[in-house]
Amino acid sequence: MKLSVRVDYGVRVLVDLAQRYGQGAVHSSDIAARQGIPEPYLDQLLMALRKSGFINSKRGPQGGHSLSKTPAEINLGEVIAALEGSTAPGCVQEPGGCERSTICVQRDVWRAVEEATQKLLQATTISELVQQQERRREGAMYYI
Repeated sequence: MKLSVRVDYGVRVLVDLAQRYGQGAVHSSDIAARQGIPEPYLDQLLMALRKSGFINSKRGPQGGHSLSKTPAEINLGEVIAALEGSTAPGCVQEPGGCERSTICVQRDVWRAVEEATQKLLQATTISELVQQQERRREGAMYYI
């Protein structure tokens, strides 16, 4: 499976907001600086995440962005579907588009891969990614 930069950045934005969940709105310039995302692209991404119902946005000096749900209520499957669409190969999405779909043995494998992928993505929440990131940071610390 190949994911776009849009999905990579989108997940990073949601993890960034999840790390600050409950602390108020976060300015897009702060997100851009922390995540290394160009602000014009981030603005487009934030609009897509807002339209998909993942974040709330408020304009003005006291404005910013925040998650519209708890981090545990957002899974990677729905984020990828909102930002990228289906991850399934074309023959799995539209079997009628291929004249060999009724006899193709590969299609069964691609379908099984897609089902396993979706199961994993739907079971993985933004909250879990935040926890994994915190564990990695703790493991990277050393003391003298």
